[in-house]
Amino acid sequence: MHHTSTGSDTGTGSTGHTARPSRRAVLAATAGLTAALSVPATAHAAPRGASGDRRLRALISRMTLEEKVGQLFVMRVYGHSATAPDQADIDANLKEIGVRTAAELIAKYRVGGIIYFTWAHNTRDPHQIAELSNGIQRASLDQPRGLPVLIATDQEHGAVCRVGAPATLFPGAMAIGAGRSRSDARTLGRISGAELRAMGINQDYSPDADVNVNPANPVIGVRSFGADPEAVAELVAAEVKGYQAARVAATAKHFPGHGDTAVDSHYGFPVITHSRKLWEELDAVPFRAAIRAGIDSVMTAHIQFPALDDSGDPATLSHPILTGILRGELGYDGVVITDSLGMQGVRTKYGDDRVPVLALKAGVDQLLNPPSLDVAWNAVLKAVREGELTEARLDESILRILRLKDRRGVLDQPWASPAGVDRTVGTASHLATAARIAERTTTLLVNEDGVLPFDPRHEHRLLVVGADPASPSGTTGPPTGVLATALTALGFSATALSTGTAPSAATIDKAVTAARDADAVVVATYNVTTGNSQQMLVERLVAMGKPVAVVAVRNPYDVAQLPSAKACLATYCWTDVELRAAARVIAGRVSPRGRLPVPVQRADDPARVLYPVGHGLRY
Repeated sequence: MHHTSTGSDTGTGSTGHTARPSRRAVLAATAGLTAALSVPATAHAAPRGASGDRRLRALISRMTLEEKVGQLFVMRVYGHSATAPDQADIDANLKEIGVRTAAELIAKYRVGGIIYFTWAHNTRDPHQIAELSNGIQRASLDQPRGLPVLIATDQEHGAVCRVGAPATLFPGAMAIGAGRSRSDARTLGRISGAELRAMGINQDYSPDADVNVNPANPVIGVRSFGADPEAVAELVAAEVKGYQAARVAATAKHFPGHGDTAVDSHYGFPVITHSRKLWEELDAVPFRAAIRAGIDSVMTAHIQFPALDDSGDPATLSHPILTGILRGELGYDGVVITDSLGMQGVRTKYGDDRVPVLALKAGVDQLLNPPSLDVAWNAVLKAVREGELTEARLDESILRILRLKDRRGVLDQPWASPAGVDRTVGTASHLATAARIAERTTTLLVNEDGVLPFDPRHEHRLLVVGADPASPSGTTGPPTGVLATALTALGFSATALSTGTAPSAATIDKAVTAARDADAVVVATYNVTTGNSQQMLVERLVAMGKPVAVVAVRNPYDVAQLPSAKACLATYCWTDVELRAAARVIAGRVSPRGRLPVPVQRADDPARVLYPVGHGLRY
C-alpha cells in the first residue's frame, strides 16, 4: 500500500474533459517563474538552503507590494467551482468578500492560500474538490507573476473533518491515542495525506498537539491524542511524518497549548493559568516533538497565557510567545499561521484592522480567514506604507511560505487529476486499513459479570437507543442506525430508536417499552453531565434486568456519570468507521484493545480518579 503516498503525482498527459495545462504551458504562462524554477526540483525534497532560497528570493523580488500582502492571507470562499459556483454562493461571496468567485478573489487580492469548508460548499465529492483545486491554481497561475496556491482544510479526522465519504475517514486523535500505535498514526497521515493531495489539497491543519488535561474542555477534548504529554508527542510526530511524506504540509496546533481551557476560543477568550514550569513539562512537549519531526506549519491559539506573556494579549498577537519562545527558544523557523481571525478570542481586545498587523509584528506568517479580507488586507498594506511594518518583514514571511510550497512540491506540481482521484481516494485498501486501525482503539471500560460480548444465539434481538449527534462531515450516521445496521450484519436482529442527547420522560418511557421485546440493549451516550436525562435512560434500562451495553460515542468521561452501567465502551468519536469497530467488539468478533489516553475522574469527587490513563479491559 505504500505506493499510494504518491498516488496524486501524475504525468502531464491528457486527462479528458478536466485537462490540466502541461507543466510547460504553466511555466510559460508565469512570467519569470520559468527561470526561477530552472533548477530541477524533486517533488518530495526540493532543494533547501542557499541555492533553493536564491530561487525563491528571486520570485519575491519580482512581486509588487500588493502581491506580497496577498501572499500572507489564507481565505475562505463559497462554492463548489472556482469560476461557476451556485447563485447562493455568489451572493455569499459578494456579501462577505466583495467578489463573486474564487477566481475573482485571487485576481483581486492575490491570496497565497484558500481554506476549504463543508459549509462553504467546497467539499461535495472528490472529483469536484479536485476540479475546484485546479480551478483555483489556474486562476492564480493566470495572473502576472502568478504562483501556485496553498489549499488547506481541517482534516483532523474524528470530530473535525471537512472532506467526507467516499474519502477514507479515520478515527479521531483521542481514539488514536487509545490505540497507542505510532505506526497507526503515521499510516493515518500517509493515507489521508495521499487522498488530500489527490484532490489538490496540499496543507492540512492537523495534527492537534494540545494535551487535553481538562475534561471540561469544550473545544479540544477528543481532538487531542490525550493527557500524557510524551504519548501525545510521539503520535503527533508520527502523524506529521505521514502527512509530509505524502507531500501535504502538516500543522501542529494550537500553540502554545489549548488543552486546559474551559472556554471555547471561537466564542470567548480563554486564559491558561499554567506556570512556566508546567508549560515546559506539559504543553510544550508535543510542539517540540513536531518541530523535531520537521513540521511545516504551526497554528497559534487565541488564548491568554500570563506565565508566558502577561500583557493580556492573545498568543496569536504575542511577540514574546511567537518570536521569543516558538522561534527563539524552540528554534522553529517554519510557517506560523494564525487560527481563524474570525474567532472571538482574537477580536476581544483589538479591532479587525489591528489584528493582522499585530499578528505579523508578533511573528506570524499566514493570516487565516479574517472576517473582512478587505479590512485586513488594506490594514497590512497601510502598515507597510506608513512604516509600521517593513517590506523586509513581509519578505521573511513570504520566504517561509514559498519554502513550504517548494518543499511539498506545490510550486512544481500543484495539479490534481481525475485518474489520481480514482486511484487514491477511498480505495478498498485504504478503507480496510482505517477499519483495522479503529479496531485497535475501541476501549472497554466496564464489563461486570461478563455482560459483553453479546452472542447472537442468546441476545439475538437487540435494541439500539441513544444520542444521535449530527454526523461529522460526510459520514452517513446517525450513530444508533450505524450500530444497528452493523450489529444486524454480524448476526443479530437489531432495531434503532433515537432518543437524543436530552431524552424527555416520554421518550425514556418509549425506549423502556421497546426494550421489553429485546434480549439486550445498546445505549449510545454523548457528553453526559450530572443531571442529564441520558443518566435516567440508562438507569431505567438497566433496572429491567436485561443485559445493557453503553457506548460513549464522544467523551470517555460519560462512564463516570453512569454508575449503574455494567458494561461500557468508549469510541472517542461517532464516525462510522469507529462505530462499526465498536459493533465488532460488542459481537465478540474482535477483542477490545484500546486503553484510556486520559484519566476519568469520579463524578462525585473530581479530585479522585475513577479510571487512570492506560485502563482498558480485554475479553
